[in-house]
Amino acid sequence: MNRYVTLNELGTGTYGSVVLGQRIDTGEKVAIKRMKRKFYSWDEAMNLREVKSLKKLSHANVVKLKEVIRENDTLYFVFEYMKENLYQLMKSREKHFSESMVKNIVCQVLQGLSFMHKHGYFHRDMKPENLLCMGPDVVKIADFGLREKSGLGLPTRTTSPLDGTAPPKSSCARPTTAAPSTSGRWGPSWRRSIPSDPSSRAPRRSIRFSRSAPCWGLRI
Repeated sequence: MNRYVTLNELGTGTYGSVVLGQRIDTGEKVAIKRMKRKFYSWDEAMNLREVKSLKKLSHANVVKLKEVIRENDTLYFVFEYMKENLYQLMKSREKHFSESMVKNIVCQVLQGLSFMHKHGYFHRDMKPENLLCMGPDVVKIADFGLREKSGLGLPTRTTSPLDGTAPPKSSCARPTTAAPSTSGRWGPSWRRSIPSDPSSRAPRRSIRFSRSAPCWGLRI
């Protein structure tokens, strides 16, 4: 970390904090994510979902991971710097985006998603806060902690014995933008629908997780 100087904090989250940094030799601004959890080996750090994903995904509309640093058992991700996320950009505007701006933003997001899908990944947490921007002209997909990796086809999930649906492994996105595969309809109501007598339950089966799920956040 001696190659960088910290300028100011950009935000904090469940797993860590993000600061604006600057490379000393070039003056380049970067976003540095500091993980709260301790990592006692490189193997442990390299097995993180976010690292595995971003090491393989290099695209103009996917945020670039420049390097990973482990210092005193603390892990740092050094990302390219983006000015704001899409939610902040929308809040700061006094008027709506023009139709051409909306087309440009959506096109960039879909290009990033298409690239991810072709390489066997999908995001699972598409929302404005996870789309980083340099104004409305440049938009990149970020936050890969919840991404899923598919095999030759699409990932399978174990389904409910009653209605063919499955509870999500984790809470993703918000109720208004989440795909059906991640929305709250698999919450308490799903659990209440299971018969108390195991012998009365139908055999479990598997369904395919559609690549269209991340696009629900775009209302497509």
